[in-house]
Formats: sequence, C-alpha cells, structure tokens
Amino acid sequence: MTEKVLSNRKNGMPMLILIIALYVLSVFGVLGFATRTAAGTLIAVASIIFMSVGWILLLGLKVLRPQEALVLTLFGNYVGTLKEPGFYFVNPFTQAVNPAAKTKLNQSGDVDGGAPQKSILISAATSGMISSAPASKKISLKVMTLNNNRQKINDCLGNPVEIGIAVMWRVTDTAKAVFNVDNYKEYLSLQCDSALRNIVRIYPYDVAPNVDTTGDGVADEGSLRGSSDIVANRIRDEIQSKVSDAGLEIIEARITYLAYAPEIAAVMLQRQQASAIIDARKMIVDGAVGMVEMALDRLNENEVVTLDEERKAAMVSNLLVVLCGNRDAQPIVNSGSLY
Repeated sequence: MTEKVLSNRKNGMPMLILIIALYVLSVFGVLGFATRTAAGTLIAVASIIFMSVGWILLLGLKVLRPQEALVLTLFGNYVGTLKEPGFYFVNPFTQAVNPAAKTKLNQSGDVDGGAPQKSILISAATSGMISSAPASKKISLKVMTLNNNRQKINDCLGNPVEIGIAVMWRVTDTAKAVFNVDNYKEYLSLQCDSALRNIVRIYPYDVAPNVDTTGDGVADEGSLRGSSDIVANRIRDEIQSKVSDAGLEIIEARITYLAYAPEIAAVMLQRQQASAIIDARKMIVDGAVGMVEMALDRLNENEVVTLDEERKAAMVSNLLVVLCGNRDAQPIVNSGSLY
C-alpha cells in the first residue's frame, strides 16, 4: 500500500461560504412559494429539498491541526491522506479510517486526563462503556513515547531480571499503518515486548567471564548494567526491523528500569557485596606488600639496621598485620634488648 497525500483540497472555507449562501437562497426560495406561480413553486420545492439534504455537504469539511493526518476511503477504496494543516473539503461520502483510535496504551497522547494510566489494551466495547464521546479518527504524526510494563526476563546466565523500556516513535506512512496491520499501536507494543526479550537474553546482568554478547565468537565485557546504551540501540534496531512494514519509525529506545527479580535480589546483593569486599582486600594487600618492600629497601639503602632473614620475616609479618588489619594497631614497646 502506497501513501497518497492529498494537498489540493484546501478549499474548505470557500465551500463553507457557498453552503451558507445556498441555505440563505433556499430560505428566499421557500418564501417565493407565496407567489403561487409555477416557477415560484418549482424554486420552493428545490429549496426545500436542498434544505433537507444540503447538510450532507457539511460532512465533507475537515479541519487538520499541525502534525495530524486523516486516512480517507470511499466505498472501501483508499482515496488518499490529508497530512498538511488546513481547512479541507472532500467528498462527503468518504470515511476516515483509524483502527487504533480507541486503543489506549501507557504512552503520551493516549492517556485519559486524570485517569490512571494503563498498559493493557482497552477494547472498543469497554471504551464505549467508559466514555460515550466518539474517538477521533485523526492519526497523530507527533513523536510519542511508549512506556511498556516491566518484564521479568532471564539473562544469558539464567538469572531473572526485571527490565522496562521507553520507546520514542512516530507514524511516517499512514497508509501502511492503517492497512498493513490490524492495529498499529497494539502491533508496536507487542513488537517492543518481543524485541526486549530477544536482546536481554543475549546479555548478563553484570560483567561475566566467557560470555560473547556480540556474536563474533570472542568473550567480551558486555552487560545490561554496564552497556545500557549499546543494549538500548540494539533494542531500537530490533524493533525498527519489525515495524517498518507498519509505517512506523523508532526514534530512540531507553532502559528505564533494571534490577534483579525479587526472588534473587537479596542473594545477588550478598554476592555483589562479597565481590566488593574481595576487591577491596586485594587492593589493600597489594598496597601493603608494596609498602613493606619499600620499607625494607629504604632500611638497606640507608644502613639503618642490619636484619637477618628471620628478623626480616618477623618485620614483614608485623607490618602486614598492621597494614591489612581492620582496626588501628596497638603496638607493644619493647624496652629490653632486641635479642
């Protein structure tokens, strides 16, 4: 389906003036029936007929604001799309088509004012029960944000994580959005869920050894927590590849929430704490060994004292205990002989 943009129908104001003028003339035509002549009777009958059915012409008047579009069909055939802002007059028998008009998602432009936001789809029957106002058939061409519910997904190591994304998107081809898929909003939401699962299963939550996230056969340091921009770009590309046939453009995708699932969150927190303690201890030991080596070298260079191997070992042991201990050292002063 190829989109046809109707840009030569901006004659709504002249047609509105013409319709008003015809109604005024019809009123005078009805009054002309009082002349009791054949011509007056004919004019009066024509005027009455026009006043009865002339309102149909008003159905052809369409007003579009910036970043709005109307997809028009005539007796089931696609006529074209109105995309530019203005006052239009089209065939009064054309119908605007928007299968997603009553679909409510947790996204900008689709959330009722004051009502709680919902991420599930609301059917047409349910929408009719909630509100009797007819849904607008206009298609928004603005950039919209879809914020799907958080999903629980297993990462590449099998750990369950909860993740949520926000997707910025817009309609670029109204004909494809309306005719190629049943409901482009629902279609986009489902494709976002599918793409999110496909990409998250490739990465571990945190950096893990021997994990290839790029597919080149070489282990790397990619992770959901440390490579959020790369993951988001891959999710965006995955969604775009699925929704191109629906006339949608994915501008950006961002991770809005990322955490371990509640059932393993406490255990993973202990694991992270243990890993942090080990790293800290390793740094402390490396620094302490370096300080002991420096102390021994300085003592030998300046010939402050000559120590045999046994005394060096005792000195190294004492220094390591002092430098690696969790508490401040409390030395005992020896007032006697060293030996």
